[in-house]
Amino acid sequence: MIITRSPLRISLGGGGTDLPSYYREHSGFVISAAIDKFVYITLHDTFEAEFIIKYSKTEQVQSVDEIKHPIVREALKLVPVSAPHLEVVSMSDIPAGTGLGSSSSFTVALLRALHTHHKDFIPRQELAEEACHIEIDRLGEPIGKQDQYISAFGGITSFLFHSDGRVTVQPMQISAETLYNLEDNLLLFFTGFTRAASTILAEQDSRTRGGDASMIDHLHQIKQFGYESKAALESGDLRRFAAIMHEHWELKKQRSRSMSNSQIDGYYQLARANGALGGKLIGAGGGGFLMFYTEDKTRLRRAMREAGLREVRMRFDFEGASVVARS
Repeated sequence: MIITRSPLRISLGGGGTDLPSYYREHSGFVISAAIDKFVYITLHDTFEAEFIIKYSKTEQVQSVDEIKHPIVREALKLVPVSAPHLEVVSMSDIPAGTGLGSSSSFTVALLRALHTHHKDFIPRQELAEEACHIEIDRLGEPIGKQDQYISAFGGITSFLFHSDGRVTVQPMQISAETLYNLEDNLLLFFTGFTRAASTILAEQDSRTRGGDASMIDHLHQIKQFGYESKAALESGDLRRFAAIMHEHWELKKQRSRSMSNSQIDGYYQLARANGALGGKLIGAGGGGFLMFYTEDKTRLRRAMREAGLREVRMRFDFEGASVVARS
């Protein structure tokens, strides 16, 4: 039996510039942080000649081509097993569709498990690229690369996406005091809405590919916010970081009508009135988690709780994709 896990993530700046439709022309820059909420994959050899796949559904098939779960099917084609004697089980600390990169974390954890099953060592960069290859190239999802990379590497990390497809990985140079304050003062609240990221990102991807000047200018500004966030974090200016996050969210809402809704806007305004210095919706938009930076956690928590939002407490994860157990 093999058990792997890979972390979910929060985006701290530059999100959206990691899509190929943008970075192939202009290069992209994103800051992500892995958190201590994980997707787990268990691989177990079976006696019967079959594949058993357990997620929100259960599949029991005799060949890889019969597997309906697209990521599992493509992962087993990319990293094949010698015979159909395998059970694959997935679990997650947070449900899918909440903006924390669960699909890519699933892909990374599954590939890590399959390579471990083969007794292969795979560098983190290669692991991330294999996950990107499955989701973007094989399955044609209109998504970016930050989720796969931060899940593989962990930590608080900046990524430069070059026009030729290369990705430069740079851990952030943040002081211990700043790191602890950031971790303590970032709060996550579930909005109650879930959505498919690809639905929202498809609009951005299509407009960028079509040369839409307003969308490209928008992404240029988002990338600039990413660089400014990096400078603020590395200098320890967390209030400036919070202000940039607020500016980012106000700009991000202009990207698509489906980015937010009146209820999410109401939650955001309530948080701002109760101590949030900055915030945004994590992920592509449309639902999932609102993240806020505050220096008055008690007040903000009380206001959000009274509004009916559930907080998910988190810490940063610096391990990335890993093998939890093997026997």
